Amino acid sequence: MDRRNAAIAGGIVAGIVTTAAMWAGRRSGVLGKTLDRDAVDWIDRTTGSREVIGEAGTSAVEFANHLGASAAFGGLYAQVRQWAPSMSPVALGAAFGTALYVVNIAGIAPLLGITQGELKAGPRKASERWAVHVLQSVVAALVAERLTTEEAGATA
Repeated sequence: MDRRNAAIAGGIVAGIVTTAAMWAGRRSGVLGKTLDRDAVDWIDRTTGSREVIGEAGTSAVEFANHLGASAAFGGLYAQVRQWAPSMSPVALGAAFGTALYVVNIAGIAPLLGITQGELKAGPRKASERWAVHVLQSVVAALVAERLTTEEAGATA
């Protein structure tokens, strides 16, 4: 599989993994209110979706958005990987996840009203959001690397 398609697939897998991690983290009490719940609340505030399609429907809309964003970020990771081909996928994924967190969560999300901003969120919630972004990007990087490596090994 070419690097971009592998990274997009990795992004989708990572979106599923992070959704499961946030759900399990909330259920276990390890995580507080996670970003996906903030996004569901934002979708409802801006569209009135809970009244029309319910909680499950609004959550499904958020999940589809999350997977789309994860796929797009995976595609972007493929470009970043070309710039740092010798860097460990774990290290590059962690750096990429940190950059996504800074741009999207510390920067864009408060401007859109999805979050209240990381200073107001406090260190625990900000750390949780950062960790989930790192998890997402590391999973995407490892899956992309594996899919790309399998292709290279199959043609050798």
